[in-house]
Amino acid sequence: MKSDILVCSAWRTEHERPRYTLSETCPDCGAEAVNSAPAPFSPEDSYGEYRRALKRRRRD
Repeated sequence: MKSDILVCSAWRTEHERPRYTLSETCPDCGAEAVNSAPAPFSPEDSYGEYRRALKRRRRD
């Protein structure tokens, strides 16, 4: 699902912090604006087991 709120795709190099906008381009630098929402959660995630195991290993 696409969000109405977009973030500047070049914010890490052009701005101190993320620059959010509703337009297709960044109002400050003119870079393309991309979807700011995280990927949706799916209970049928076929790789979820592997990601959770990796997180457990990193915590140890």
